[in-house]
Amino acid sequence: MRTQVVIIGSGPSGLLLGQLLGNAGIDNIILDRVGKAYILGRVRAGVLEEGTVGLLEQAGAAARMREEGLLHDGFSLAFNERDHRIDLHALTKKRVMVYGQTELTRDLMDQREAAGYQTVYEAEDVTPCAFDGERPFVTYRKEGVLHRIDCDFIAGCDGYHGISRKSVPERSVATFERTYPFGWLGILADVPPVGHELVYANHPRGFALCSMRSATRSRYYIQCSLEEKVQNWSDDRFYDELRRRLPAAHAEALIVGPSFEKSIAPLRSFVAEPMRFGTLFLVGDAAHIVPPTGAKGLNLAASDVHYLFEGLRDHYLDRSELALAHYSDRALKRVWKSVRFSWSMTMLMHRFPEGGEFGQKIQEAELDYLTHSTAAATSLAENYVGLPY
Repeated sequence: MRTQVVIIGSGPSGLLLGQLLGNAGIDNIILDRVGKAYILGRVRAGVLEEGTVGLLEQAGAAARMREEGLLHDGFSLAFNERDHRIDLHALTKKRVMVYGQTELTRDLMDQREAAGYQTVYEAEDVTPCAFDGERPFVTYRKEGVLHRIDCDFIAGCDGYHGISRKSVPERSVATFERTYPFGWLGILADVPPVGHELVYANHPRGFALCSMRSATRSRYYIQCSLEEKVQNWSDDRFYDELRRRLPAAHAEALIVGPSFEKSIAPLRSFVAEPMRFGTLFLVGDAAHIVPPTGAKGLNLAASDVHYLFEGLRDHYLDRSELALAHYSDRALKRVWKSVRFSWSMTMLMHRFPEGGEFGQKIQEAELDYLTHSTAAATSLAENYVGLPY
C-alpha cells in the first residue's frame, strides 16, 4: 500500500491534519492503536482559540460547533473573596469558543468518514521506519496480519506516550521538563455552570476552576496533592471543598449533581526539540505538554497542524520546500511562548508547598496588578485568546 502522508494518531490533531490534507487533494491514511469508541470516551479540554476555530472551519468541520459552542468574551480571576473579570474582547477584539474536545473529535471523524478518507483503527505495533531517508514507511498489524504503507512523510500525532517520538534516537532529541508538586482533581456533572464564563480562583486552600462544556454540563477542578485518591472524594466532599475556594457569589450559585467522571491529573510542562526528524514530524502532545491552566494543549496541537499543513501543501501543490523546512522552528517559537504562559498562569494561581507566606503575598500582588493595569491585563488577554500563527 502507498499514500503520500501517514498520520499516526486519530485524536484532534491527526484528524484535523488529515482533513485539511484530504481537502487539498493530498492523499493520507490515519492509523490508531485503539478503537473509535475509546477515543470518543476520553474527556479533554474545550476552550478553543480563534485560530483553532478557523482551522476547523477551513476543514469543513465547524457547523455543529458554531451552533452549539459557547462564545466567551472574558473570564474571571477570583482572589481575596473578590471576582475580577478579564474582558478579552475589549482588550484584544477576540473571543474564545467553549466546545468540548470530544465533540470536536466526533465532528472531525464524521467529516472524514463522509469524505471517504481512510482510517485504520485498532492497528497494533504501529512502527515508523526509514524516516531518516527518502523512502519512509510505516508497518502495523491488523488481525494478526502485518501491513506496510510506503509514503513520503509521516506525521506523529499520537501523543506523549506514542511511538512517534519514541522511534527517534535519544541522541537526536533534546527534552525540557518541569513537573509540578500537585494535581487537579476534576469532575464532570450534568448541571448548569456557576456562571456564563470560566472562573479561575486563587485561594489559601489551593486553586479552583469553574468551567463548562455546555450550558447544562459543568467541569470543575480543585488543586490537590498527588497522593490523593479519587475514591476518597465523594461528590459531596468535592462540592464542599470547591465552595470554600470560591467567592461567596459563586459558591451560592453552585448547583450540585452527581458526577459521571472523576479523575486526578498531574501537571507538567514538557518540550521536545526539534519537531522534525527527516521525513517524520512530531505534532501536538507528541512534542509538548503544558499544564491545563492556560487552556493551551489542544490549541498548540492545532497550531502545529497549521504549520505542518502549510508546509505539506506548499510541497505538493507549489513545489516549495521553504515552509516544510522551517516547520520545527516556526512551531517551537509559538510552543515556547505558550509554555511560558501556561507556566506563568500555573505559578500565579496555585499554592506551592515551598512558597510560604512570601509566595502568597507575591501572588496577591501580581493578581492585583493584573486586575488594575490595562497593560498587564492586555498581555494576559493576548496570550489567553491565542498568539497569531
